[in-house]
Amino acid sequence: MTVSRNETQKKARTTALACLGLVVGMTALAFAFVPLYDLFCKATGYDGTPLRGAAASGAISQDTMVVHFDTNVAPGLPWRFVAETPQVEAQLGATKTVFFRVTNTGTVPSTGIATFNLQPGLTGGYFVKVQCFCFNEQTLQPGETMDFPVVFYLEPGIKTDSNTRDLTEMTLSYTYFASKNGQPQAALATPAGTRAN
Repeated sequence: MTVSRNETQKKARTTALACLGLVVGMTALAFAFVPLYDLFCKATGYDGTPLRGAAASGAISQDTMVVHFDTNVAPGLPWRFVAETPQVEAQLGATKTVFFRVTNTGTVPSTGIATFNLQPGLTGGYFVKVQCFCFNEQTLQPGETMDFPVVFYLEPGIKTDSNTRDLTEMTLSYTYFASKNGQPQAALATPAGTRAN
């Protein structure tokens, strides 16, 4: 049995189109992976990503956990950033508010946005942020200081989960980055004569 030239060309075109479709699909999947992973972490608290929600409405437990606060500023953003207190003891199920002070030590207005995570990562699914400065970028004038709140609560279920019930403390860590269009910029040029504090 002989295969005609037209059939061979048709099979070659079909194979080429299938390969092209596979390449386009894999490229689209690669670009979609990061935002989909981010959504997954925000929805589940996976890998130390705190949940976002409304004010606590359930029962308040007598159990407590110590929450430590770690503040950082990326190079290139001339800001000073500190928590009002290095740690708080939070009653499970009770809403807690902590303020963070940010100062622009530079000579020009600058805009920053904070990234965050919790350690140990298993606690992310039980830490619920009601309000946080990290949800939006902030612009500060030269020398301006602002106080920003974080309102949160810890789900009492953290003590019934076999993976987290023995934990007594966690660390909420923030890093301020220079921001462009609401996205953190890891490396922006620092004007001569200025440095991050």
